[in-house]
Amino acid sequence: MPTAFRTVPSVLAGLVLLAACGAERDSESPAGAGVPCPSDFARGGQASGAPTPLPLPSLDGPGEGGVKVTGLYAWGPESGCGTDFSAEFEVTNQGKEAATYTVTVGFRSASGGSVDNAEQIVTSVGPGRTVKKTVAMGESLGPDADVTGVEVVKVRSVPADEASTASGTCPASGLHVYADQGDAAMGLRVVGLHLVNCGTRPYELNGYPELEILDEDHDKADGVRILDGTDRISTGVGGEGSPQRVVLRPGEAARTTLAWRNTTEFGDPVNAPYVRVRAKAGASPVMVVPELDLGTTGKLGVGPWQKDETYQGARPGTQRPTPTP
Repeated sequence: MPTAFRTVPSVLAGLVLLAACGAERDSESPAGAGVPCPSDFARGGQASGAPTPLPLPSLDGPGEGGVKVTGLYAWGPESGCGTDFSAEFEVTNQGKEAATYTVTVGFRSASGGSVDNAEQIVTSVGPGRTVKKTVAMGESLGPDADVTGVEVVKVRSVPADEASTASGTCPASGLHVYADQGDAAMGLRVVGLHLVNCGTRPYELNGYPELEILDEDHDKADGVRILDGTDRISTGVGGEGSPQRVVLRPGEAARTTLAWRNTTEFGDPVNAPYVRVRAKAGASPVMVVPELDLGTTGKLGVGPWQKDETYQGARPGTQRPTPTP
């Protein structure tokens, strides 16, 4: 497997994204400073003044998978930046194909405790390239906020041409396919899988999506049985019933349910972050990241596609499909 498609464990000072012919930033740097305020936090369109850099542990080269945090900064109220702390990071794609990364960065106190986590999606990083990004704490905690360090909490990566989308530009397939945040209670996990016809022609479904379960290295996970229906996992979670023919007109949606338990008994637990989804046989693959913690059960229940009568999305035809490269 390409090195770029690996989960990067927590490391102080690490994150990844684009470089062969230079680096890319979220926003322009404030006057007189080389550090930008993250664009979502810049007041009046641009931050003024310079932040105070905070020390980072020294690292020799990028961390595992090419992930590295390159800066941690404290922003004062006079700066015009609407956050107390931001971090710079870079991601280097060491693989052979373009990838989209989801990076979670944790801001830490002097004791090592968590103050806040921030997530950043970095799209379509070409092979051999490095992208620089900034990320900020979600809320201002005031001048007494105790942030002295930053670390990479989690990195997930998918092939750029298989990245899931819930909205925006319609993919060349004419379909948005994505997983929701799901629900967890008493060891039971339930995640909704959604499909939206954003194209210009009707789309027919009849049965179950085709699923491929992948581990942290993007290899096929061993010892997992995919069950038709969710009733052998639990009742009343959705995903029951027999497959029915579903025809989606442009702008209509369908959904199904993934259900599993994370019970751990004898044997090695299975953790498989990724699921490659094909809406039906022959459909273009889309990779979602439901973070399957299957314990030692080895079972994943999937329901049949059903029309989602509650969906209210964008008017079809307003966004043209992305052309195939």
